[in-house]
Amino acid sequence: MGGYEHTFWILFLPAISFVLLGLLGRKYFNKSAGLIGVFLLLLTTALSLYNAYQYFFVNGLVDGVYLKIDAFKFTWLTFSPGVSIDMGILLDPISVMMLVVVSSVSLMVHIFSLGYMKGEERFATYYSFLGLFTFAMLGLVVSSNLFQMYMFWELVGISSYLLIGFYFQRPSAVAASKKAFIVTRFADLGFLIGILMLAFYGGSLDFNTIIQHLSAHQSSEYLAATTASFLGVTALTWGLTLVFMGGAGKSAMFPLHVWLPDAMEGPTPVSALIHAATMVVAGVYLVARLFPLYALNGASLEIVLNVGLFTALFAAIIACTQTDIKRVLAYSTMSQIGFMMFALGVSGTQGEQGLGYTASMFHLFTHAFFKSLLFLGAGAVIHFVHSNEMKDMGGLRKWMPLTHVVFLVACLAIAGIPPFAGFFSKEEILLASYNKSLWVYTIALITSGLTAFYMFRLYFSIFWRKEYNGHSHPQEGSMSMKIPLIILAICSALVGFIPFGKFVSVDSQPQETHFHLMFSILPVILGVVGILIALLMYKKENDRPQSMAKAFGSFYRAAKNKFYMDELYLFVTKNIIFKWVGRPSAWFDRKVVDGSMNEIANLTLETSKAIKGMQSGKIQRYAMYFFGGIAFLIILFVYILK
Repeated sequence: MGGYEHTFWILFLPAISFVLLGLLGRKYFNKSAGLIGVFLLLLTTALSLYNAYQYFFVNGLVDGVYLKIDAFKFTWLTFSPGVSIDMGILLDPISVMMLVVVSSVSLMVHIFSLGYMKGEERFATYYSFLGLFTFAMLGLVVSSNLFQMYMFWELVGISSYLLIGFYFQRPSAVAASKKAFIVTRFADLGFLIGILMLAFYGGSLDFNTIIQHLSAHQSSEYLAATTASFLGVTALTWGLTLVFMGGAGKSAMFPLHVWLPDAMEGPTPVSALIHAATMVVAGVYLVARLFPLYALNGASLEIVLNVGLFTALFAAIIACTQTDIKRVLAYSTMSQIGFMMFALGVSGTQGEQGLGYTASMFHLFTHAFFKSLLFLGAGAVIHFVHSNEMKDMGGLRKWMPLTHVVFLVACLAIAGIPPFAGFFSKEEILLASYNKSLWVYTIALITSGLTAFYMFRLYFSIFWRKEYNGHSHPQEGSMSMKIPLIILAICSALVGFIPFGKFVSVDSQPQETHFHLMFSILPVILGVVGILIALLMYKKENDRPQSMAKAFGSFYRAAKNKFYMDELYLFVTKNIIFKWVGRPSAWFDRKVVDGSMNEIANLTLETSKAIKGMQSGKIQRYAMYFFGGIAFLIILFVYILK
């Protein structure tokens, strides 16, 4: 493994947590399950940080280029001499970065859950599910080939289903977990077909081999993938678009986003885990992993750009109208993932042209910290007031001073206010958008301003607006809940100063990312304007929000109802799929398939009744059959001889 033997344990320590706590937790470790889970994740995070140090500062950089290292690899299934499925651990700048992000955010969630989930009957089961989810995400980001990634991709889906539906006594939680599972299964079907197409034309399942074969213009694989077509679209475009469909489902891109807000039915720490740095960024990571092919194929990259851009604006508008604080954060996540996607869509493949790629990965990195901080802060608020609704909150800054400060830091970071982390990554995305197209930059700029507005609408509604008259607590949360908030707040304030381009770039070469002061003025002004509007409307109780809602009329109602996307899906499901596909299929199954089997069974029964006398057990009857048979044979032979 060349000095990277420890990467094996980065994956399997969370797997050990899952197996140990899943099998023995409730019986032997129910009270200590949290400490066991935290300890194993602490080791995982320490190994991830050591791995990043080894890769970025010791031996990953050779001749000015970061290597792609197979830290672990073996052949699992061999179908033919040229086709096999390997299992491996691929280390390169984005996988090493993702190991740090996933393990560190998961560790914060593990620690926060010690206090938040204390007293739960299924405490050990909860930590077991967290271990499974972390193992699946870590396996996904280090996968060396498409099929291995697909296996962990599905495992992420299963573990998220278990976590979203953790409170299975609630019908809403059960419905939300099923909705997330079903919607992402439709998307994953496209992903699987895309994998088969890319593997067929690329001659391999291995990422590096597929990229090498399909990006070489004179190769037989490239020529076959670009000459074969269906409906006037090349096989390469179809394959990449279908793979993106899988990523769009997992990352809640429009129109496959409907599962994400309902996923808030899970415990709030789970929401932080799913919506911050893990499940929802899997689609962004997938596109980044195959980016050389997307950049080569303009049609599929244009789809990534337009879907990401529309999703960012669409979700930001909806977030401005929601009253459930977790749903506001859910749509915020959807919008920020859209930012990452369209940043990839505007990127080139070399040097300064690849700014969009670096900016996307940088925003993924910074977003992980401030969004997990927002969700855990929201969890602390919900734990205090026992409600998700803004109307039940207000004036909490006096009761929850630490949560107030860290939540403000996270809001400033996501709003892109300097010097917080989100400012630096958003500035790079906006610059890449400006270099690509004025209309892309304009929409991105509007979305950025809306982000500042809806986040400070949330902040003022929770911590200001009115005096809190609810029940009192001796403190705002246990130390296990406060420590992750403090750590994440520090990260949200400081990680933007990391020279990210020196570590992650489109061509794996360290780059200087320059700060453009004049370019940053307009985005910051728009962010400040958004904050000021939110301050005027929500810092104190007044009728301005109602007046604004009336001014926007039907558009506001549509946005508050999420533009009726859930109703549209229900209409299509009930009136088209169930009525015109489900019912005829059920009739065919019941009448034709089951009916034919029933008739065969009835015929068999009647035949058995008719001939059962031949097996009556009476010797006289058997003798009669015997001599009757002999007589028949004699008559037959006599007839033949004539």
